Amino acid sequence: MFLADDLGIADLGVYGNRFHETPNIDRLASQGMKFTQAYAACPVCSPTRISIMTGKYPARTGVTSFIPGNQNFPHAPMKAVTNKLAMDPAEVTIAEALKTAGYATACIGKWHLGGDESDAPRQGFDLYATRGSRNKDGSFTGGPNLEGAPGEYMTDRFAKTAVKFVRDNKDKPLFLYLPFHNPHIPLVGRPDYVAKYEAKLRSMSVKPGDALNSWPGAAQNHPVYAAMIQSVDDAVGAVLQELDRHGLTNDTLVAFFSDNGGLTVPEWQCQIPTSNGPYREGKGHLYEGGVREPLLVRWPGVVQPGSECGTPVTSTDFFPTFAAAAGVQGAGNPTDGVNLMPLLQGGATVNRDAIFWHYPHYANQLGVPAGAIRQGDWKLIEFFADGKLELYNVAADPGERNNLAASMPERTTALHARLKAWRADVGAQMPQPNPDFDPKQPWDGLRWYSQCSAG
Repeated sequence: MFLADDLGIADLGVYGNRFHETPNIDRLASQGMKFTQAYAACPVCSPTRISIMTGKYPARTGVTSFIPGNQNFPHAPMKAVTNKLAMDPAEVTIAEALKTAGYATACIGKWHLGGDESDAPRQGFDLYATRGSRNKDGSFTGGPNLEGAPGEYMTDRFAKTAVKFVRDNKDKPLFLYLPFHNPHIPLVGRPDYVAKYEAKLRSMSVKPGDALNSWPGAAQNHPVYAAMIQSVDDAVGAVLQELDRHGLTNDTLVAFFSDNGGLTVPEWQCQIPTSNGPYREGKGHLYEGGVREPLLVRWPGVVQPGSECGTPVTSTDFFPTFAAAAGVQGAGNPTDGVNLMPLLQGGATVNRDAIFWHYPHYANQLGVPAGAIRQGDWKLIEFFADGKLELYNVAADPGERNNLAASMPERTTALHARLKAWRADVGAQMPQPNPDFDPKQPWDGLRWYSQCSAG
């Protein structure tokens, strides 16, 4: 499984991008299935990652924001809930489940689910290779099992380590989890690729504002961001080539996904790296731009090449799907996900009533505490501070511009009741009114935009 970090659905060529170059990732779509309504379980990273590892909704695990989380909003209207600082060591991960069937397992890249008892080696991974720290030039100091040459670009080293894992374990079942740091901020690309995209931008007619976005000047035309994505594509290509080299391609399920939507605010270096248009907003928000992700799955002989699936799926589904693909029965804890094998084999539906989100935090990207439910084509968002409800038909209105809550009160009430019942079932923590709320002081989440607006 390849997992990009902060990659938006509009960032890949196969999803319509015309600036970034992702031939290896795009090839997964031509050789497998492209999902058009795949969702992350949260609009920020750690909760989505725990949903992948455990098959559980983040609200059930207590990890509902990135680890360690952001509590620097003393004057915000709501007092955010306390975020767990690590995954509970008692959780059974997909790696632990697959090891029961004899799988060699590796996590190469960004774990971000806590250390010590919750770290990857304690959660079923034979090999855990991660950076020590990333330098401003994109190189890194070596972390566990990951030593690179001086100045070597971090994503390139991840790729070489992953290729070696495949080669070393070619004669046994293997599970490779490759969670990249790219294209998460800080924006640092390989210098040769940055120069390439700077030249490409000069040769094109792309101008700021060409892509739909709620922030002025946002489009997929950032040379450094494009360079970071190409490095991810290179790594994907290197692993796929190694599978080919050892005759493993037909026996291997390959999935590519992202942990949340692309960043669409000037959170770092006063730059907006991408746009999720036509979807609204991005990372940190429960609108579609924050949670709708690229998902590509290839498995020759099982998944029809060039197929497309419009059934809504979510990141809790990876655990039961991978377990089913590996023939592991009754693996791990009960999950909130569903087995996607019927879809991968050409079926039209899976047995699911609704998809849920719970994000009781303020985000650096200006997102606010909220929850959401999608049932069929309908999506309801509840904003916790003022109780506002927004209802959208995301099939007819994917940009979520036409709030139908007032005009469709019965549907709004029914979905809201279903959302509240789900929160009770999973034990979701709710934020409370902040006694220190001061409307005269902007809450700290506005600092990035304010600073950048001031130049």
